[in-house]
Amino acid sequence: MSKRAYFGTDGIRGQANKHPMTAEVALRVGLAAGKLFRSQDNRRHLVVIGKDTRLSGYMIEPALVAGFASVGMDVRLFGPLPTPAVAMMTRSMRADRGVMISASHNDFADNGIKLFGPDGYKLSDEQELRIEALMDEGLQEGLAPPRGLGRVKRIDDAQARYVEIVKATFPRHLSLSGLRVVIDCAHGAAYRVAPTALYELGAEVIEVGVSPDGANINDECGSTHPEAMAKMVKQYRADIGVALDGDADRLVICDEKGVVVDGDQIMAIIALAWAKAGKLKGGGVVATVMSNLGFERLMAAQGLTLERTGVGDRYVMARMREGGFNLGGEQSGHVILSDLSTTGDGLIAALQVLAVMIESGQPMSRLGRQFEPAPQLLENVRFSGGKPLEAKAVKEAIADGEARLDGTGRLVVRASGTEPLIRIMAEGDDEGLVTQVVKTIAAAVKAA
Repeated sequence: MSKRAYFGTDGIRGQANKHPMTAEVALRVGLAAGKLFRSQDNRRHLVVIGKDTRLSGYMIEPALVAGFASVGMDVRLFGPLPTPAVAMMTRSMRADRGVMISASHNDFADNGIKLFGPDGYKLSDEQELRIEALMDEGLQEGLAPPRGLGRVKRIDDAQARYVEIVKATFPRHLSLSGLRVVIDCAHGAAYRVAPTALYELGAEVIEVGVSPDGANINDECGSTHPEAMAKMVKQYRADIGVALDGDADRLVICDEKGVVVDGDQIMAIIALAWAKAGKLKGGGVVATVMSNLGFERLMAAQGLTLERTGVGDRYVMARMREGGFNLGGEQSGHVILSDLSTTGDGLIAALQVLAVMIESGQPMSRLGRQFEPAPQLLENVRFSGGKPLEAKAVKEAIADGEARLDGTGRLVVRASGTEPLIRIMAEGDDEGLVTQVVKTIAAAVKAA
């Protein structure tokens, strides 16, 4: 695959107002994506655009609109809306493309652009490379004549539409009545829709992170800071806590005691319940190289498979579609339920866990420990430039770590696709060895 100049593992992402996350690049994305995906017939072409609550969304959105409208595509603006909602609405409104403006779980200073096809799925690497090629060509080519410019409108009922879609995924014979649920929306895209959906399904809802000001998204709240949710669960003696990230495509849960339940355990809860009900497809679950060895062992013990992909929910989804799976995701909390959504949806995944909790009659503290995790350590090492993974000392440290863990564990060392970080993960039955391996490699990366 060719070198990617703009797109990473999850669209284009970076610090707002700094290349590549500038108004100019956003304009070029609109122009290029509009030119590439406009078909040759005479009908009007449509792109829908959603965003999270970052201040920089007000800069990126109009630039994208200008690009799409200038090549003759009509634009519909949703305002703040979760990423999975934009994917759904792309398909339900018969749009040619969908765009989400968000940097997901990152700090407010970052922003990003994610693109969806008319089927609601994220674009392939090949399609992104074709957009990149067009982005660097002349901006004056392929522009629409004055009468052919796109028209732009705001869709006022997008949030209400998504709430109804989400509610329809919850089993009709069940109700959340009697449950006290803490929902932490990270001051992000789901700050209105998530509490509304839970309330309308019957829950007593305690809201956290629902007052966005443009700069507080993911700030000491949401799925990357579950301690805020856990504190509220204990304070209000809630039955469960749900924390979403900035664009609500991932979640973490905590039980009634405030103990955090990660994406692996969430997938395990849903997988075993669906397998028992005959609803699990593909004979197992698709996860990434980061998922815990304990999860893999649990699946094997139940006669199910756990297939691993590279990191990134788009790669999980690609394998799910290829192999006929309907459940997959990442330890970080992306959970993809492909019968219900075309991408990770934190709110829909939370409702599936709540359904299992109600039907089983078990508290979350029992459900949340489906398997005993193998000792696992993840360390992120920030770097300022260069390619530390190509340094001789780093390569030697990785090779030594792999040899020491051989047969008893796993080692994954990779560069983040969204931030200047080297992510080092090791796991195995010997916790001391796991720690030694990670610390040795981290030291080598820092010295590179």
